[in-house]
Amino acid sequence: MMEILGFRTPGLGDQSYLLVHQGRGVLVDPQRDIDRFLRAAAERDVELRFVLETHLHNDYVSGAEQAARRTGAELVMPAAAAPAYRHTPAFHLEDIDGGDGLTLRPLHTPGHTPEHTSYLVLVEDEPVAVFSGGSLLVASAGRPDLLGPERAPALARLHYGSLRRLAALPPQVGLYPTHGEGSFCTVSQADRHTSTIGRELRSNPLLAIEDADRLAGELLADPMPIPAFYRHMGPANTFGVPPMPAVTPPELSLDAVPPEAHVVDVRPRTVQAAGFLPGSVGIEDGDDFGSWAGWLVPYQAPIVLVAGPDQEVAEPVTQLARIGVDSVRGVVRDLGPAATATFELLDLDAFAARAARPGAQVLDVRMPSELKDARLPGAAERFLPDLLTEGVPAELDPGRPVLVACGSGRRAAIAATILADHGYTPAVLDGAGIPDLVSTRSGR
Repeated sequence: MMEILGFRTPGLGDQSYLLVHQGRGVLVDPQRDIDRFLRAAAERDVELRFVLETHLHNDYVSGAEQAARRTGAELVMPAAAAPAYRHTPAFHLEDIDGGDGLTLRPLHTPGHTPEHTSYLVLVEDEPVAVFSGGSLLVASAGRPDLLGPERAPALARLHYGSLRRLAALPPQVGLYPTHGEGSFCTVSQADRHTSTIGRELRSNPLLAIEDADRLAGELLADPMPIPAFYRHMGPANTFGVPPMPAVTPPELSLDAVPPEAHVVDVRPRTVQAAGFLPGSVGIEDGDDFGSWAGWLVPYQAPIVLVAGPDQEVAEPVTQLARIGVDSVRGVVRDLGPAATATFELLDLDAFAARAARPGAQVLDVRMPSELKDARLPGAAERFLPDLLTEGVPAELDPGRPVLVACGSGRRAAIAATILADHGYTPAVLDGAGIPDLVSTRSGR
């Protein structure tokens, strides 16, 4: 009997898989922290036979090479990927014998990347599942623009044939994509994590488009921003990634922080608001900590974390390592009197009352695609990462408080620490967002 285990990484919106069949395992698109996958295999007394990669990932560094080295499994990569380490190239429709009636059939499915390859799983010659990586996703498809705007139109058109190829599989075949909800590798926000070919034929809007140029237009019509760290992922996965670093950084006193280090405060935003280190960026620990830190801190710059006295930091360090950032130098747990920067946290009613005052300054830090759903008249708009690359909107007066909002308060709190570093006095809408504020105003 075949079993497929999913390993969700919510902050990156990705899922790795372990296929188990007759005591043998196939690991698909593993992230760098491979111990969780190998532990699951050991618990089931499974011999890892293959490690499959669907493409050279753009959103995380892979653990595939290290997993194969640790276990002796055969590393299978798309033939056109040609990474600079030992692997078995997967060619279109050249079956891989998994033993005991298991067959892995590579399907060249370019579009998300040129080399992208999906893997059809057959048991006793019957197709039962397909690992579609970043090609056909649940209610969506992988982005074709991550390799640059020059290549995006051609890759978007290639997507048409790839999606059709997968859609032609039997409807009962299970669909197991790597990218999903929360990933910046999707064209739109996919919902569920897995599906079937039949369900996607009924509900995926992209499969209803019957022309390659029309599909390309749809895929490229409203691109989401590309996180800054993405450009480093492809080269890392091409040339190889070292094993995971230790996730327990040394404890540092504040005066031992290297002068070149970027200080990242991972404490809850309620604690940050009461006092944080001037010049630090506050990104409270959460599922997407690594993505925001990788976006806002220069890649591989030395990092020192600020955490609470009893706060675990293994998770934020792990999230950084998943994107290849191994530069955490230590953790500070006592800021003492140096925590002189502050910001306010306001609930919806208090924020709405302040925003309604004459001359109030509101800053919306949501991404451009979110502005279509709700927009606050008179608010300055600057997507959070653009505060660092483009600066604070010129119309905001540092001599008056700035009311900052996003969709929930998480990004607004990060923005507040950046604004404070630029001499502004921020107040954050906490536990609500611009859509709630718009609804509140329209209801009055």
